[in-house]
Amino acid sequence: MFDLTNEIYHDADKAREHLEAIQWPDGAICPHCGNCDQIRITKLEGASTRPGVYKCNECRKPFSVTVGTVFERSKIGLHKWVLATHLMASSKKGMSSHQLHRMLGVTYKTAWFMAHRIREAMKEDVASSGPLGGEGKTVEADETYIGKRETPRVYARPRARKNFKPTKSGKAGGADKRIVVGLVERGGKSRMFLVQNATKDSLREVLVRNADRKSNLYTDESRLYTSVGEEYATHRTVKHSRKEYARKEGDAVIHSNTIEGVFSIFKRGMIGIYQHCGEAHLHRYLAEFDFRYNRRTALKVSDRERADMLLESIRGKRLTYRRIGEANYA
Repeated sequence: MFDLTNEIYHDADKAREHLEAIQWPDGAICPHCGNCDQIRITKLEGASTRPGVYKCNECRKPFSVTVGTVFERSKIGLHKWVLATHLMASSKKGMSSHQLHRMLGVTYKTAWFMAHRIREAMKEDVASSGPLGGEGKTVEADETYIGKRETPRVYARPRARKNFKPTKSGKAGGADKRIVVGLVERGGKSRMFLVQNATKDSLREVLVRNADRKSNLYTDESRLYTSVGEEYATHRTVKHSRKEYARKEGDAVIHSNTIEGVFSIFKRGMIGIYQHCGEAHLHRYLAEFDFRYNRRTALKVSDRERADMLLESIRGKRLTYRRIGEANYA
């Protein structure tokens, strides 16, 4: 349970000790040379040294627990970082920068950048978390469309843009929207990606890089998955156009409702909490929703445990203003 009276949310020294306990359970580790011999690491103390500074006697460089993390070189108190981390980790549909700036007592600009640093820490990929699925497991795949795209869409055929069918309101439907491809392992993790175009090649690239080919693949009837489905153990589809949303084949239940549920939480958060997101930043919001879903309450992960897991993942990641606006397509 979230206890706002906890000292780690009000005292920078207590927050630092909490972060050290998570990052260094067996004692300080030098981020410069990797030295973990406590005899060769000295804690600097004195009136002229700020709390929490250590010196490595191997490489002779000073360091603190924030060096090499997304918190590095921040002038914001660590207690505010720890509180922001807990708020974003425990809010199912996200926490807006305006809400953070009011609760933390920092400027909106500062809260916005803090939120993006935390989202950078939430980022997962195949290298850090491994592929989804596996032998005997089921992976669902689907794509969704959200918001108006800012990057002009590149069509494989020059005349394709002229042939789209507008909706009843006269709008372009999905033709002018951002494309998000999602994968989810039933009972396991999800992974969402922003793609420039939804084609057989782009979707195959996402699938084979992130889902074990020994998995059972379930999708809707879209022809985008026909070819890549042959590379998996089995490929089953449901025909949404005929209002078929689930069917049973032996012991298997064929549907793509799990990934639809992932998209539902993501869209409720983007529409209800964040309201607007630039296309260049969308991949970070996808990482945020994936992080919380992969550590959801249904998997017996509490809010406090999820926040501590997030504090564990801050190392080895940096984010600066120069990089913040770079779009990232799968």
